[in-house]
Amino acid sequence: MEYAFRDIEKKWQEFWEKNQTYRVENQSELPKYYVLDMFPYPSGAGLHVGHPLGYIASDIFSRYKRMKGFNVLHPMGFDSFGLPAEQYAIQTGQHPAITTEQNITRYIEQLKNIGFSFDWSREVRTSNADYYKWTQWIFMQLFNHYYDKDADKALPITTLTETFAQKGSKGVNAVCDEDAPVFTAEEWQAKSEQEQYEITLKYRLTYLADAVVNWCPGLGTVLANDEVKDGVSERGGFPVEKKLMRQWMMRITAYADRLLNGLDTIDWSESIKEQQRNWIGRSQGASVKFQVEGQEQTIEVFTTRVDTIYGVSFMVIAPEHELVPSLTTPEQKEAVDAYVDATKRRSELDRMMEVKKISGVFTGSYVINPFNEAKVPIYLADYVLAGYGTGAVMGVPSGDQRDWNFATHFDLPIVPILDAQKDIDQQADATKEGQYINSGIINGMTYKEATQTLTNWLEERGLGKGKVNYRMRDAVFSRQRYWGEPVPVYFKNGLPYLIDESDLPLELPAVDKYLPTETGEPPLGRAADWKYKGEYEYELSTMPGWAGSSWYWFRYMDPKNGNELASKEAIDYWQNIDLYVGGSEHATGHLLYSRFWNKFLKDIGIAPEEEFAKKLVNQGMIQGRSNFIYRVKESQPVTFVSFELKDKYDVTPLHVDVNIVEQDVLDVEKFRASRTDVPEDALFIMDGDKFVCGWEVEKMSKSKFNVVNPDDVVEKYGADTLRLYEMFLGPLTDSKPWNTNGISGTFNFLRKLWRLFYEDQTGKYLVTDQQPTPEELKALHKAIKKVGEDIEVLSFNTSVPAFMVLANELTTLKCNKKVILSDFVRILAPFAPHICEELWVALGNEPGTVTKQPFPVFNPAYLVENSFDYPIQINGKVRATLTFAADAQPKDIEAEVLANETVQKWLEGKTPKKVVVVPKRIVNVVI
Repeated sequence: MEYAFRDIEKKWQEFWEKNQTYRVENQSELPKYYVLDMFPYPSGAGLHVGHPLGYIASDIFSRYKRMKGFNVLHPMGFDSFGLPAEQYAIQTGQHPAITTEQNITRYIEQLKNIGFSFDWSREVRTSNADYYKWTQWIFMQLFNHYYDKDADKALPITTLTETFAQKGSKGVNAVCDEDAPVFTAEEWQAKSEQEQYEITLKYRLTYLADAVVNWCPGLGTVLANDEVKDGVSERGGFPVEKKLMRQWMMRITAYADRLLNGLDTIDWSESIKEQQRNWIGRSQGASVKFQVEGQEQTIEVFTTRVDTIYGVSFMVIAPEHELVPSLTTPEQKEAVDAYVDATKRRSELDRMMEVKKISGVFTGSYVINPFNEAKVPIYLADYVLAGYGTGAVMGVPSGDQRDWNFATHFDLPIVPILDAQKDIDQQADATKEGQYINSGIINGMTYKEATQTLTNWLEERGLGKGKVNYRMRDAVFSRQRYWGEPVPVYFKNGLPYLIDESDLPLELPAVDKYLPTETGEPPLGRAADWKYKGEYEYELSTMPGWAGSSWYWFRYMDPKNGNELASKEAIDYWQNIDLYVGGSEHATGHLLYSRFWNKFLKDIGIAPEEEFAKKLVNQGMIQGRSNFIYRVKESQPVTFVSFELKDKYDVTPLHVDVNIVEQDVLDVEKFRASRTDVPEDALFIMDGDKFVCGWEVEKMSKSKFNVVNPDDVVEKYGADTLRLYEMFLGPLTDSKPWNTNGISGTFNFLRKLWRLFYEDQTGKYLVTDQQPTPEELKALHKAIKKVGEDIEVLSFNTSVPAFMVLANELTTLKCNKKVILSDFVRILAPFAPHICEELWVALGNEPGTVTKQPFPVFNPAYLVENSFDYPIQINGKVRATLTFAADAQPKDIEAEVLANETVQKWLEGKTPKKVVVVPKRIVNVVI
């Protein structure tokens, strides 16, 4: 009977769905284990073979954990708001929900085709109103809370206003806007209700502010930093510029220390943790206010080296800084405007990374150094970013190389400030050693003493203060798009107010187009009569893509709950994610925002744990293996040559669809049929009877014709083969090329397994109830040990060879014994569930129960050697092999060797000079 994988896989997928095999309950006597994949955005292209890599790994681990006695939650859903569906809607007029639904249907079909053990009853979609109702609810909680530094957590705004009423603003130690007013309790009580409300807006964890953002005119929206690559949008490649806009913000900076400290408590890769540490960028220093000459304005800078303040010879501000217009003199306006325009076209990453090219422009204005009253020229320079720090940097060329380069380029003074500085005419010297010179009140002091003296001086005069600063800025939480969560806010007297909680969800209204209005408002401005209670204007921006994905793991715990985002009982049971699998590209986007929201939800009593995911594993990328054909330049008729012949001609390599290439041999007729740019009379010069393609490893993409659809692989080889092969390609966390040429070996392993059960030609059932031999038990338990240890550390690529070795050994031993094959099926079941379900039934078990079986227990006794085959050397040449008990003593071995007939023959009656017995190695007889 042949291994009919198509019939087998279809049969068991239907069985699992009908019997709800993988449905899990929110209570059990078993310990819980929560395995989660970062859920996908359902693009129209569907899955290629690179996408399931992490899903296969997490599925193997989920199945294994069930067999190890855990109640496993392993759900799947869709991050279904997003720009691509909206771009398609703009082009076609079709509602994004329709495209999204079609794409999700396709994704589910593909995922089910691979045999994942997801509990589909818990599926969530971020674009469904019953889901985003709770995203909006979380926004409302953030709006109604502030961060209390003394409590080190979020507290209700009512706590803030009660404190104001009793103690005034001085009674509050909270994270707030820099310009939050100071007042007494009496002054607070004298304010109107609206005035009091306006003050609270400066404390809330989500708030409106003017912020410098990544504005993409081509997409008509603001983009997050991780959505911008090389100055253009990741989606569509449209130019992105910096722009000051009114935006909703999330006060993530309030959680900066907790976000940093929490990294030490979780099992995530060091590279991810280091990226987050760098993004948060905690530094200790001082803020200093510089008075603008001739104006009432001050410019504040943050510096970690306030001790260098007497060495300041210029100030640099970001081209987007809000004071640029007021600082620019008429004489400098043309140059400044040109510089600002040029900067808008460069990405922040480019600006930060550029160190060789020095650029800047003088504004025409000066600030006054508060310590020595020196006039300091103000320049714009694109290496200063408005979104980091204060958007202004004091230039100390003697102690900072970038400042030194800038000062040298613009012929600005380089003032030595420490007697230990050397060669500052050649380069900057950032030393903190020695004593200060040319430095007024700190002359003769050392670093530590000087820093404290200067900080005290600033604080006494209200010109600055010691401060902890963070590189991270508050997160922009607005998108000027249609396809996103509506913000549950309306405006009255120009101020934002929350809608009533009973009015959630605030659903997306119908619009005639998915474009901004003619007056520049976001698409929601097109909604007819869309007003709160028929009177108040709604917020017209929608939430960003990261909103719905920053809490979704809770919804899986209780996805049908209409009264709360998840019940307390469900959350208390599942707690947090035990294993989270996804791409490393989300290091400072999704993962950082999710940690922030989880910490907030803990503060308000919903999340039981400070961190949402105990362990994170980043799967590597499966790269494409591209194929090329070679077109002879200027050939008539058009001529293509096989790979081995290409060096004889002047050729142009062209990508060819890898799906019509097998073992690098091109199906010429399919190639002709697939390409409109190939004339009918095109010639193909072959090497013998084959047309061989060249190959190269590249990123898998449509443009390179190297995308492999998993459906095609499943159709040809089966889902179990695909699952095993993706694991076999290499370590889970490494990038590796896809090469269909190697998949046949994995397929052949499954066929060999099948032949241990059924005779190939006749289909005769071969399994017997005979007792296993020591050799068979040894082969089996080597595999049980290896596979069990490998799965625990997610080393799936080394498990697959262990299966292959076991199949080969059992075939050699002609082992068809039920007791051996039962355990083989159980250890293989997490990897290849379809064939194992089929073979489990063949062994006489109840259908669909293999996943509920315990994982076989390794018995070390079966690996203990009971005997050893000793090579017998006589004068250096092996003349015999004799078997002895593993614990036989050397003197007993020697006696038996000398008595052996074969050995006696070679001794020819002579007495050996010596006999050397090396235990479990060799016996050497010297005559």
